[in-house]
Amino acid sequence: MDDEALLRGRVYGADHDDPDPGPQPGHAYRELVGGPLDGLLLDVTGWDAGQLADGAALTTEIGRYGAGGRAHYEPRRGDPSRWDWAGDTP
Repeated sequence: MDDEALLRGRVYGADHDDPDPGPQPGHAYRELVGGPLDGLLLDVTGWDAGQLADGAALTTEIGRYGAGGRAHYEPRRGDPSRWDWAGDTP
């Protein structure tokens, strides 16, 4: 991956072998802030307003509960392009 791709960020769920794990044109993203997925981008293309307001519980192996655990992220008040970590669940 080149320096420009690193600056664009890595998308949650992208394969580690993907030659271009960054954001794709025509997609909508939210930046994940804090917690185990800090700095990743979440592709929210096609999500409706209710889904965007609810945030997301994202599967991760690197959270408090290990494999199968979920990291919860919620839209930041005043800056919905960033979603803040709200904790982990099994």
